[in-house]
Amino acid sequence: MAGARTPEELETMLEDAFVVHDHELLEQLFEPEAVLHTKGSQACGRAEIKRFVTRLWDHQGTYLADPGTVLQAQGTALMVSGRAINVVRRGENGTWRYAIVFLTLNSGR
Repeated sequence: MAGARTPEELETMLEDAFVVHDHELLEQLFEPEAVLHTKGSQACGRAEIKRFVTRLWDHQGTYLADPGTVLQAQGTALMVSGRAINVVRRGENGTWRYAIVFLTLNSGR
């Protein structure tokens, strides 16, 4: 994976990971100690996030990218949309990863 070059591209890559249930891509989109929070549940760290999202996929959980407003200060960005509030950071290699994700998912059930 080349990595996200912008915060908006990171959102699109998360949607792609959800659509094709790509565990490897999903794991690469998050910082090692990232936090993902959804209604009533939270996962911390890449491995826990991967397990959590796999359970969401088992229940037909989906995510649609909608970066909305992006506020960026150097290597940190706040992304606010109707479905998510995310904090992302640019690494030393120039790629963006999620640090904090607070999202609302669509469920097929």
